[in-house]
Amino acid sequence: MTSQTTVEKAGHAAEPPAATSDPTPAKGLRGHPWLTLFAVAIGVMMVALDGTIVAIANPVIKSDLGATWQQIQWITNGYFLALAVTLITAGKLGDRFGHRQTFLIGVVGFAAASGAIGFSDSVAFVVAFRVLQGLFGALLMPAALGLLRATFPAEKLNMAIGIWGMVIGASTAGGPILGGVLVEHVSWQSVFFINVPVGIIAVVLGILILKDHRAENAPRSFDLLGIALLSVAMFALVWAVIKAPEWGWGSTTTWAWIGGSVVAFALFAFWQTRVKEPLVPLKLFRSLPLSAGVVLMVLMAIAFMGGLFFVTFYLQNVHGMSPVDSGLHLLPLTGMMIVGSPLAGVMITKAGPRIPLAGGMAVTALAMYGMSTLETGTSSLTMSIWFALLGLGLAPVMVGATEVIVGNAPMELSGVAGGLQQAAMQIGGALGTAVLGAIMASKVDNSLAGNWADAGLPPIPEAQMDQAAEAVQSGAAPVPPNTPPEIAAKITDVAHDTFMSGMELASLTAAGVAVVAIFVALLTKKGDNAEAGAGVGHI
Repeated sequence: MTSQTTVEKAGHAAEPPAATSDPTPAKGLRGHPWLTLFAVAIGVMMVALDGTIVAIANPVIKSDLGATWQQIQWITNGYFLALAVTLITAGKLGDRFGHRQTFLIGVVGFAAASGAIGFSDSVAFVVAFRVLQGLFGALLMPAALGLLRATFPAEKLNMAIGIWGMVIGASTAGGPILGGVLVEHVSWQSVFFINVPVGIIAVVLGILILKDHRAENAPRSFDLLGIALLSVAMFALVWAVIKAPEWGWGSTTTWAWIGGSVVAFALFAFWQTRVKEPLVPLKLFRSLPLSAGVVLMVLMAIAFMGGLFFVTFYLQNVHGMSPVDSGLHLLPLTGMMIVGSPLAGVMITKAGPRIPLAGGMAVTALAMYGMSTLETGTSSLTMSIWFALLGLGLAPVMVGATEVIVGNAPMELSGVAGGLQQAAMQIGGALGTAVLGAIMASKVDNSLAGNWADAGLPPIPEAQMDQAAEAVQSGAAPVPPNTPPEIAAKITDVAHDTFMSGMELASLTAAGVAVVAIFVALLTKKGDNAEAGAGVGHI
């Protein structure tokens, strides 16, 4: 079967060719499916952990390095930007040169960049090395999915993806807990230094266990113009989303970047129909379930990552919790994702992804609505209920949407499919942080001056009010030095109430996004090509 014929059937129940690896059962460590899952999970854990572990460290980094609110956002957004722009290309690199090699290179580079961040003494260096982290993480993540797809047979693939999703979910949600312990008892630098020994373990395991799998029709050439066009398009889109809060969503600059992104995407699509071996064969998107899975991953990440960004500031700056305490308060979220992801894999194997995905997004919408009701005096028990519901809702979505995307792509495009899955999540995370951040900033800007006056506080100049608004956006109270206690208490009350009104609106917006995702989930179905799992090795 030719590569062209296989791609033409990507949207249908085609049976892509088996991997070229030896189909006889694996003996020893190399190529063993469950050991392969363990090895890639260590590397994936590093990348997923860094998506949220920094959230706990952000307030300390802001204080220690004298960073502004915008610079702190860039520590997060720079990481997401690098991941989003390069993930699909990195997935293609794995398809072309082998997922084992790209995985190992990604692990080494990610660990080295993490160590460099720990030695950085300025925000500029932290942001620069976070971008490098994102670039190497982009090599690692799609390669991990490609290795699982090639190693596990169809009847075990959902369980493997369930455990893989559990690792990502638990690492993402557990980041604040580990980050809290490290920030409080060691330093914010240790949040990054910890990746060095973990990376070394992942490399050693990868060398001993991972076996390279390449599809018979793997690409032989590389679409350099396609890479350039897609990178420009993705960069322009994510850059516009990140900068829109600063430029304004109605500004000419914002829409010029968005327009440039649309033009670059159009040129990319046109070129993909002309090149012999395209970077992303557009016929891949004839699969409605695959397309729905990509959209679903974006919407899920908007609600999850955007909402989580504010929760850490709420716990630390409004409730006055230590980093460790704030991390422990998110334990119900972590626990439900750990328990729910493997169970979701079993459920999806038996019933298909449609109902679990729609149900998961419905629970996520309910959880985000519940988070909109949080107040400055909300009890830990009430918070735990909403956090647990959020974890329960996210688990089947993380697993099911991944299976829908990867399972509906042919084997020789498993890396590209893994890149699509991860790019969708990172774009959603950047959108969630930027859009919900803009909603928070707008609400604070519109409400703070009025709330300040209503509390009978002395008026302050407009320039100082702008500085106060920036502090309030992170839940901090802008109390000047030597302020009398009764005035300081009033300022604190105004700051916290204003922050909570912004968080309420942002959470309701996230809940609305989750409701839309329910209907997208109904368009999904079991992967047409899931039966193409290599099935090598004993299970």
